[in-house]
Parts: sequence; structure tokens; C-alpha cells
Amino acid sequence: MTDTKPPYGLYDATVPGIVQTLTALNRILDKAQAFANEKKIEPSVLVNWRLTPDMFALARQIQIMTDHAKGVVARLAGVEIPKYEDNETDLAQLSARITKTLAFIATIERAQIDGTENKTITLNLGGQDRSFSGSAYAGQFVLPNFYFHATTAYAILRSCGVPVGKRDFLAA
Repeated sequence: MTDTKPPYGLYDATVPGIVQTLTALNRILDKAQAFANEKKIEPSVLVNWRLTPDMFALARQIQIMTDHAKGVVARLAGVEIPKYEDNETDLAQLSARITKTLAFIATIERAQIDGTENKTITLNLGGQDRSFSGSAYAGQFVLPNFYFHATTAYAILRSCGVPVGKRDFLAA
């Protein structure tokens, strides 16, 4: 009997976890909106909340998270990265940004990403070019950043009292 499942590749290492987390954050934003409505909290309070004064607010956390998600998929697949304006001011707009990112990711096929482990990805970071292999870019740069900002977005909403827990974050 032969196993017809393809080997675990860069697509498996990136896309399913990103999609799961984006989907979970979208559901968490729905809960945040319901919480704001119930408690009569102006939703912009949540959008602009931050854990500490020198950290980015919720809106920026989600903007960065979605930028990493669309960026890794596009760069590995060799397609143009969708450009967003970073002008979201309410929870619905943040949710729409996540939905738009999920829709873009859905256009990319496994074959466009698998096999790009050794592809050179060059980014300008802090005014200097930095090159990565595809696997190092995804595993050592994008995914840690993506999950950091996703976790921080969750923590911001949790700190505001939005009734979410680990199961919400993991989309269990």
C-alpha cells in the first residue's frame, strides 16, 4: 500500500496554522464586538487599546499580523503582495482585513509554495537588505512575528475583559 499524501512541505509549515489563527482571531473580534455592544463600550476603545504605552494598539497588531500572513504566502508563491492601507478604525474593519487576507491565501495553491524552501527572499529591514532562504524566512522570521502579534491581539482583548480563552485562540 502506498501513501499518496505529499511529504510535509513549506505549505504545511505555514498556511494551515496561519489560516487557523486568522480564523480564530476573526471569531475573537466577533466576541469583542458583542462584548462592546453588551457593555456599551465604544468599539474604538478596544481598537486603540494597548497592553502598555510603548506597545502597538490592537489595530496595529492585526495589521502587522495580516501583513506577515499575506507577505509570506505571496513571496514564497512568487506573486504580488496585496497592499492594504492600514486605516482600520473599528472592529468590523479589522475583521474585514482578516477576511480579505484569508481570501487571498485561498488563491494560492500548495504547489506554488512547496519547493520554495531554498528560494532567496530579500527584505529591507531597518534600511538594510537581509536575505533568507524560503524556509528560514517562513520559520525564523514570519511565523514568530505572526504568532507574536496574534497572541498580543488576543491578550489586548482579554485584558479589556472580552470573554475569550485558549480554546478561542486555538479555534478548538
